[in-house]
Amino acid sequence: MHFPINFIFLFTLSPLWIPSIALESDSTDPIPSPWPHQFHATTIMNYTGGLRKVDLWYDWPNKRYLHINQYQLGKKLYGVEWQNGTSFYFTLDSTEECTIRHFPVGILRPNWLEGANYMGQRYKDGFLCNVWDKIDFIHYYEDVATQIPVYWHFNDGLIEHIMTFEVGKVLEDSKWQAPAYCFKEIEKGKKTLQDRQVQDHSLLAERRFKSDK
Repeated sequence: MHFPINFIFLFTLSPLWIPSIALESDSTDPIPSPWPHQFHATTIMNYTGGLRKVDLWYDWPNKRYLHINQYQLGKKLYGVEWQNGTSFYFTLDSTEECTIRHFPVGILRPNWLEGANYMGQRYKDGFLCNVWDKIDFIHYYEDVATQIPVYWHFNDGLIEHIMTFEVGKVLEDSKWQAPAYCFKEIEKGKKTLQDRQVQDHSLLAERRFKSDK
């Protein structure tokens, strides 16, 4: 990528919401690197005391984004999100849990950090980083030497440490398909993910990986 749906609006960004301070920053300030059009990253996430390992697959040319959340001593939950606003959240075990959501926006564009306010340099996880604040939503840490993201600190308390970052890595097409039971959920009477899980996933999907366009 625990899922709070009341935060859905927070990452439906509008260009008009970018604070003027971002436009007034020193022209010599560094700017965050655009995301590679395709990459694979692994992260360790901590939110409200719960830990998880996350596999992120970003594929802008095909307008899709996948996150696989392995909760500590818990379930593995998958989220596939498409540019048309359709998102599938499911397990691949015998529980056959699935939730389908439709959002008015697609996945983040590679340049979603444009207009972020430069906060200076700080050490994080042993790396000297440039730090930006995006509309009081996220503090984004990027390694000065490699321009690879190191750490994300969301203003609602969610933090994420980037463990690996592989530029150009692409997941095979078959891994993006939601299971058949997602489309037979009502017909078969299968229960969806429990409320706490659905809420948390909605938070991740909307707060981290939805854009204004």
